[in-house]
Formats: sequence, C-alpha cells, structure tokens
Amino acid sequence: MNESTTARHWLAEALPKAAPALATTTVLALARIWNANGAEHSVGNAVLMTALSLGAGAAGVVAANATGDSVLVGTAFAASGALAFAGVAGYADGLPLPLLLWSLATAGAYGLAARYWRTDRRETVAYERQTSERREEYAHIERVETLRSTTQIEVARSGAAYAESLAQALVTRAALPGFDPAALERAGLPELPTAERESA
Repeated sequence: MNESTTARHWLAEALPKAAPALATTTVLALARIWNANGAEHSVGNAVLMTALSLGAGAAGVVAANATGDSVLVGTAFAASGALAFAGVAGYADGLPLPLLLWSLATAGAYGLAARYWRTDRRETVAYERQTSERREEYAHIERVETLRSTTQIEVARSGAAYAESLAQALVTRAALPGFDPAALERAGLPELPTAERESA
C-alpha cells in the first residue's frame, strides 16, 4: 500500500533529453578531428564513408522488410545518417557545411525522439493511472474488511458481556432467600438448569 518513492536526480531526468544533441555533437567533433588528420578532400575516405552509409541504409531496408522491428530499422537508418554526416563533415574544408548538417541532424534526431518520448509518456501515465485505481480499490476492500472484522469483534464482546451478566443474575437469584425453583415451574416459567436446582 505505502510504496516508497524516490525522486530521480535532475541529471538522470535531463540526460535522455540531451542524448540526441550529444550524439550529433560527438559525431561532428570526431569528424572534424578526422578532417584535421587527413580526411579533408580525401576521395578514399569519402568513398569509404559513402559505402558504410549505403551499407547501413541497405541493412535498414532489409530489416524493415524481413523483421519489421522498428528499433532495429531505426538503429540502422540512424547509423546510415551518422556515417553520411561524418563523411561530409570529415571531407569538407570549412566549418559552415558541417555545422549546417549538424543542426539538421540534431533537429531530425529530436523530431524522431519526440515521437518515442510521447509514446513512453502515454504508457507511463496509463500505468500510473491503472496502479492508482488498483491501490484505491484495494484500499476500499481493506477498509470494508477492517469494518467487518471490527463489527464481528464488537458483537462477540457484547455477546460475552451478555452471557456474563446473565450468569451473574442467575447466581444472584439463586442466592436470594426463599427462592424456590419448583414454584417457578408451577407458574409456567421455563425450567431452570439442573445445576441451579442442585445449588439451590
């Protein structure tokens, strides 16, 4: 019933939202390092990155047709786009084109991620709502059972108190002077138990 809730650290909340920008920035930084180390205007490096990008794209198409697994397809196409972005950023001699591609890639990554975040948020809200309804239902059942058991205990206590009072009254009546159980029977009153007659 009373679950302990732990608040997530602000960094854990912010990291998934920053992941697309971190990913594209990392690719841009690595491509520019590669550019400074000899990839600028290198046809061989451009051909390599083009082939890798087309291979990842083809893997995405095959995965889409063969399995239909959206995570696998998305990963393959993301890898294809990252490789193409890295190839252009590594080949280009200036920074404006890589920065333009970085901004487009970051915007596209956030556009795709927003769809998954919305779906995840809807599922989380539905789960929390369902859990809350179950908690309320179980709390209601628990309250009803508590009331029922309390009532049964009180009824049992009152019955015990009545029996004790009745026994005390019978003992007190039997101790009265001149008490005659036979006179009660002749008057049509119910017969007393045998134990009372013997004590009288």
